[in-house]
Amino acid sequence: MAEFHRFARQIGLIGITNLIIGLSGLILIPILTKTLSIEEYGIYVQILVTINLVPGIVMLGLPYTMVRFLAGAKTREEIQEGYYSIAVITIVTAGLASVALFILAEPISAALFDGQTIITRILALVVFLECINLLQFNYFRTFQQIKRYSSLLFFKTCLQLIMVGGLVFAGYGIFGAVMGLFITDLTLLLIMGVLIVSGIGFTIPKFTHLREYLSFGLPTVPGNVSSWVVNSSDRYMIGLFLGTAYVGYYAPGYTLGNIIHMFVAPLSFMLPAVLSKYYDEKNYQGVQTVLQYSLKYFLMLAVPSFVGLSILSKPILTIISTPEIAQNGYLITPFTALCAIFFGVYAIIFQILILEKKTKITATVWIIAAVINFGLNLVLIPYLGIIGAAVTTLISFVFVLVIIAYILNTKSQLTLSYNINIGTFFPILFASILMIPVLLFLQPVGIVSIMLTVTLCAIIYFILIFVLKGITKEEIIFFRSMIIR
Repeated sequence: MAEFHRFARQIGLIGITNLIIGLSGLILIPILTKTLSIEEYGIYVQILVTINLVPGIVMLGLPYTMVRFLAGAKTREEIQEGYYSIAVITIVTAGLASVALFILAEPISAALFDGQTIITRILALVVFLECINLLQFNYFRTFQQIKRYSSLLFFKTCLQLIMVGGLVFAGYGIFGAVMGLFITDLTLLLIMGVLIVSGIGFTIPKFTHLREYLSFGLPTVPGNVSSWVVNSSDRYMIGLFLGTAYVGYYAPGYTLGNIIHMFVAPLSFMLPAVLSKYYDEKNYQGVQTVLQYSLKYFLMLAVPSFVGLSILSKPILTIISTPEIAQNGYLITPFTALCAIFFGVYAIIFQILILEKKTKITATVWIIAAVINFGLNLVLIPYLGIIGAAVTTLISFVFVLVIIAYILNTKSQLTLSYNINIGTFFPILFASILMIPVLLFLQPVGIVSIMLTVTLCAIIYFILIFVLKGITKEEIIFFRSMIIR
């Protein structure tokens, strides 16, 4: 029980950090949309999409590999060998990718960034720093240094908000926004590098387990790329078909709906290391318990959030962006929020395949989903505009979740039949539905009215959850004891 307390505390800490990160993304939207032109804001969104793409390819799946293979490392020498082997490969591959992006800046900028060559060249440097920083963040994740990880992530969020927002406000436009990203990443690189070297020392790796690492990590690369195609390539395709202005219309609604990801982010962060330890010790009951609680409490937060975001999308976007963006993009939010729920469920149950080292299966599923997504985007975006992109993304996520759930029930030792009672999710759905008439009746406009309405609906929702026994007294005692300890 003590281990579950520790796990829940760590989830809470990471959850608070991700809440701050999610809110910082919303804070940047009004700064950028009200200061930059809609085309420049669209370019900024394309930059973020590119930053999300490159690490999934050039890092060869090594971040997941580090978590899976080094979480149980016992000696300093073992940690040094594993970390620095992965670090050297990452520096080489990320460096090559950045050089290629720098050299090809002109044609890439013409296709994606409205011909802003200098922006593309700065982006090449940012991409390299992002790859190294992702590796260093995963070091703290692997060894469950949660307080340090959360502090660094919080610092990065605040610094990025200050640098990007400050330089844009100072009149440097899209150039200032990209320079803000560069300064933030460079600062984090130096701080985390010092912390890691002071913690484990430095050694020249012998690459003893490199073949094993690559054998595990490389099959995840097609899945990473395909996942990016499903999650983010719609911004590229909207830009190519409709122009960067429509990317600017699409992105705020997408970001608002995507805020549900903050509920699964701490689970995605913590579960690989925690479950790997249980699984390697053959504590399968511990694995099942953690997965059950994770799925239940993700849905308990995500489902009512989907209802609220869907109904309040337009007034919220009017506040945080512009009336023009709200009018053009508010219908994107319900699709994105529902996608985030499907992805959250996938991210939890997918951990079983990670434990069983069946990464090739997920890669295949994501490749098929990416093909479906790409094909549907080609057909729907020219006819339905940005709504077509949202519909396509939802179809892709439904496909991934259904197939992965089927595979787990038929080909996994830890099947989804690990005592998941569907009846336990009925109170969540019922209580969420009962929020709808309240939201439609109040129809809040303005930040104060929206906050009061959300607070009222949250109170109603959790009262209904308790009345419907969606959460038991034993669970309340567990979490109360966790807080008091």
